[in-house]
Amino acid sequence: MSQSDYYEALGVSRSASADEIKKAYRKLAKQHHPDANPDDAGAQKKFSEITEAYDVLSDDEKRKKYDQFGANWNKVGGGPGGGGRNPFEGFGGAGGTSFDLDDILGGMFGGGGGGGSPFGGGGGRRPPRSQRGQNVEAEIRVPFRVGVEGGEHELTLHTGGKVQRIGVKIPAGMDDGAKIRLAGQGHPGHGGGSAGDVIVTVRISGHPWFRRDGKNLLVDVPITPSEAALGAKVDVPTLTEGTVVMSIPPGTSGGAKLRLRGKGVRDRKTGERGDQLVVVKVVVPKDLSDEAKELYRKLEEAAPQNPREDLWT
Repeated sequence: MSQSDYYEALGVSRSASADEIKKAYRKLAKQHHPDANPDDAGAQKKFSEITEAYDVLSDDEKRKKYDQFGANWNKVGGGPGGGGRNPFEGFGGAGGTSFDLDDILGGMFGGGGGGGSPFGGGGGRRPPRSQRGQNVEAEIRVPFRVGVEGGEHELTLHTGGKVQRIGVKIPAGMDDGAKIRLAGQGHPGHGGGSAGDVIVTVRISGHPWFRRDGKNLLVDVPITPSEAALGAKVDVPTLTEGTVVMSIPPGTSGGAKLRLRGKGVRDRKTGERGDQLVVVKVVVPKDLSDEAKELYRKLEEAAPQNPREDLWT
């Protein structure tokens, strides 16, 4: 490349800073690195050219000579006998100014640092250093019942250029936003390195009747004023056992919570279930006939009550 322009090879101006030169080389080196283009002779030639350019322009003394003498810079006081030096002398050979190719490329291809030239000379090209594959972040949404009882949900991923379908096992009692790690299911590694993991964030869908409070399930059950006053037996839904009959004690107020033991959320560690809490909602009819209104008046006279008495005193 001795007849080419080093600045042009890196795509930078002659006034470019050392940082700009390094950034330009880093970008081009990743693009044309032999490990990324194993069967492309043109890419390997380009990589050699930009590396030669960087070797010169990243060294203050060499750059100064190059700016002054151009292509003949290394023939002017360039070493014993004034002869041309090996432009890749710094990559593991003796003498010259070296730089860490692995540091510049961020370890992308596993090269750099001791043990021979990455261009095939000086002891042969090293095998790439093994690298673990990157993790993959994913999110799934599962039904409310699956979050409570556990189950399996299929996840579709695009890793390593292929479509991958993975069955994700959801443990019972899964909390919304909790994460599951699938070891070795992520992006493939390089140079014999292990594959990364898949980190799955689990979102729990809502339910039309139930809601969670820790290990407990809550469900609202409407009752009439007479059922609240006199007591009753009412049907109550459960998440896993269908409908059960529950006794409403006489004199139950709206907002009271009645307990169905062992019908809540299973604890992930102990396996024990929480409870189901039945929240009583007393529903008063909006439209009353004259006869019904009269009956309510008689009830008020027969059983006078002021629930606000002494409440705010």
